[in-house]
Amino acid sequence: MIGNGRRRPSRWSIAWAAAVLAVGLSFTGDFVPPLRAAGVGLAPGLRIEVVAMGIPRPAQLAFSAAGSLIVLSHGWRGDSAAEIFWLDPASPQPVDGSLAPRVVVPFAEGPRKAVLGSLAVDARTGGLFLGEENGNRIYRLTSDQRLTPVAVGLNHLLGGSSLTADQHGRLMVLDYASFESQLRSESPPPSSLESLAVENYTGPIVFRIDPDENTPLPRRLELIAPFFPPPPMRRVPGEPMHRFVAIAPLEQGEFVVLSSIGEMVILSAEGKLRSLARLPSGHFHRTSMAVAPDGSVLVSAGFHIREVYRVSSAGVVTSLAHDLGDPQGVAVDRSGAIYIAETALHRIVRIVATGR
Repeated sequence: MIGNGRRRPSRWSIAWAAAVLAVGLSFTGDFVPPLRAAGVGLAPGLRIEVVAMGIPRPAQLAFSAAGSLIVLSHGWRGDSAAEIFWLDPASPQPVDGSLAPRVVVPFAEGPRKAVLGSLAVDARTGGLFLGEENGNRIYRLTSDQRLTPVAVGLNHLLGGSSLTADQHGRLMVLDYASFESQLRSESPPPSSLESLAVENYTGPIVFRIDPDENTPLPRRLELIAPFFPPPPMRRVPGEPMHRFVAIAPLEQGEFVVLSSIGEMVILSAEGKLRSLARLPSGHFHRTSMAVAPDGSVLVSAGFHIREVYRVSSAGVVTSLAHDLGDPQGVAVDRSGAIYIAETALHRIVRIVATGR
């Protein structure tokens, strides 16, 4: 059961009020400049503004079909699988998160206490999909705010942008396969992955799921042939491929994919890879990506790196912001403004050009 949550003002909402007073907010309708995010380094020509404060551990961001900013939060107390907020980017800012509309998603029944760490929105219908972080299930949040299982049977679903929806509403899901342990056991590999097991494939797997397909839900991914690697599978000599950690849709059925060591590749509509760029070295974890209106890719690099990068369609990498407070979720609006979830600071910030 999911219930609407409204809690008494916390120390974070008190801090928000103090911040508002610090910039001279007037309740008589006087213009007030946006609250700036101090301590963040920016590329020339950019400024950063605080959009919302008091959002407990915001992890992922996405825009709804109606233009609301959806925030997937891990909550203050760790007593729920997630909290989901809906923010109006046009409302007076910074928004007080303690007063924003939200739903609280409880843990699934039974001993499993998986939190929800990935978020995807079907741009056609506004359908909201959520993936277990370090789990193996994907859910849909229904219109009556209930979770319905869409897919089960993943090996290891990460958080961040390990889940996305393409222009047709199909879900693209990142996983990883290693058959070494299965070769030592008596359990046969799933039938859909037999060809990979024969080649002793170790590396990333991408599944494509159509939630609207006339097939009973939840879909069992161990019975579905992967989108990547495509058949016929042939083992590639050399070191195994690194884990894919983030995926985002491009035009013409293609996707941009990021590996755990910062390799960015294009995944074609036929399941083939070609190189795009290499990000500065680092450990990419809980990493999120979004595609801007001009086709460039925004990468929010996570706790270990604390930067936001822009990668052009030609593969040119630019650092837009650094020294952020555990930047995780990223979303881009139609004007190109970039929204970042600063998880460690419990706030959402926006990066825009200084001329706007």
